[in-house]
Amino acid sequence: ACCLVSDEAEEEFDFGEMCIHQVIETIEYVLGTVSHTASYLRLWALSLAHQQLSTVFFGMTILGGMSAPFPLNVISVYFWFAVWFGITLVILLGMDVLECFLHVLRLHWVEFQSKFYKAEGYAFEPLCHRSLLQKDESL
Repeated sequence: ACCLVSDEAEEEFDFGEMCIHQVIETIEYVLGTVSHTASYLRLWALSLAHQQLSTVFFGMTILGGMSAPFPLNVISVYFWFAVWFGITLVILLGMDVLECFLHVLRLHWVEFQSKFYKAEGYAFEPLCHRSLLQKDESL
């Protein structure tokens, strides 16, 4: 009977190194969870600010116009509606766009980078048309 012995040496299992690696991974996971929670809380705070601002703007514009006496309140409501509409377009819709942008940025940067990106590949080389053309000419 012939015993096959491979030339490659097997790696030794180092329990201490494995424990240290797992502790580091656990710390990174806990910090990532706290980071995700803080990120969601920022979005939630922006949403609450939007709701409060819309209530304040409505109360200071249209409700102010409605509180005027009868003949004046009709004209006043039209005027204050235009003011309220302008404020809504500029400030509140601007905040909505900012909220959507921050949410997408958070999903791409915080969630994706912390869950899937490990930096174990090869260096990124951006596409350069000039280098591709030079390779074609040398062939």
